[in-house]
Amino acid sequence: MRALGVPPAFVVIGAGVAAALHVGKLSPALPALERALGVTLLQAGFLLSLVQLAGMLLGLAVGLAADGLGLRRSMLSGLLLLTLASLLGGWAQDAYTLLALRAVEGLGFLLVSMPAPSLIRHLVAPQRMSAMLGLWGTYMPLGTALALLCGPLVIMVSGWETWWWGLAAVTLGLAWWVWRVVPSDRMRTLSSASGTDSNRRAWSVRLRQTLSAPGPWLVALSFAVYSGQWLAVIGFLPTIYAQAGVAATSSAVLTALVAGVNMVGNIASGRLLGRGVRPQLLLYTGFAVMGLGTLLAFFVWPMTAEGSGLPAYVRFVAVLFFSMVGGMIPGTLFSLAVHLAPGEGTVSTTVGWMQQWASFGQFAGPPLVAWVASGAGGWHWTWAVTGACSGLGLLLAWRLGRRSMS
Repeated sequence: MRALGVPPAFVVIGAGVAAALHVGKLSPALPALERALGVTLLQAGFLLSLVQLAGMLLGLAVGLAADGLGLRRSMLSGLLLLTLASLLGGWAQDAYTLLALRAVEGLGFLLVSMPAPSLIRHLVAPQRMSAMLGLWGTYMPLGTALALLCGPLVIMVSGWETWWWGLAAVTLGLAWWVWRVVPSDRMRTLSSASGTDSNRRAWSVRLRQTLSAPGPWLVALSFAVYSGQWLAVIGFLPTIYAQAGVAATSSAVLTALVAGVNMVGNIASGRLLGRGVRPQLLLYTGFAVMGLGTLLAFFVWPMTAEGSGLPAYVRFVAVLFFSMVGGMIPGTLFSLAVHLAPGEGTVSTTVGWMQQWASFGQFAGPPLVAWVASGAGGWHWTWAVTGACSGLGLLLAWRLGRRSMS
């Protein structure tokens, strides 16, 4: 089934991009929220990360239950939750209301993103599945880049409230499109009805197999140390640029570019893995460049807020490489998750566990960086936080290399 000539799988990817817009919408609005609602730097860190609360708590459960809930139904529920939370958020009068609604948006984001790979697998021919899943992997950096690019323009013209309401309208439109184009869960539910009892009994077995195997833990922890530092850096770039006196329009373009180049790494990882490059090498490269990139971008001497760092253009290029080369990490980890899952029936559970830890990293990373920046009086110690994450990532990559070769 198609609408406007667009295949259903692309509509599913569009729904993922719409959900990712809500993750990225806050960063360009932080300066306006600080002025309008008195949002503090630490509150801003939690606003950036609370959208990941549902994933941190429920990623594994949704990975186990997505088929039983219905893939299309799950995605529609998530899109409608995002629409409602964003609509109400435009009327928020304080930071605490926004914090609560960000948690609701986190649940909506999870309900959209978790069933999407399985939906795509059912909607495309087997020979096109790898390419489409690779394209799906770009939904987060694409949605983040669009939010960072469009948000400042909308906020400058109409205010942050219009930005929230506009994204609610976009998400509602995608919900209608998914409802119109993506086939119903009904036929799939009927075809699997005879196996319902056995599936209900099997979920505890799949859970025990997944959590007792080292492979899912290694890929999950690796995703956590990647996602935490990436969102912390990208999420605070508009604030860093604003404090440095960069114009809002220039800040939007620069930050969107940094987020968007992450797609290059995602796509490149799939092609390099297809050509036989070892996953361990891609992880080593990604984490090493992320650590070095933030060192070059944030280190100043002497290590005070008034210290001097490298020239601005060098620091910007360093952040670009931080995001672009780091983008090889998630694509590689998704491939390893399939390979290291303890059984054929535990792949989605392993991916859910990985999503849960990725959400934990995104939940913890921004507040940690904000806490360090608040204590230090500037961003010059950010490299120490991201460097620690990258160092742990290199250690995990070494362990993953040993697992994948065994």
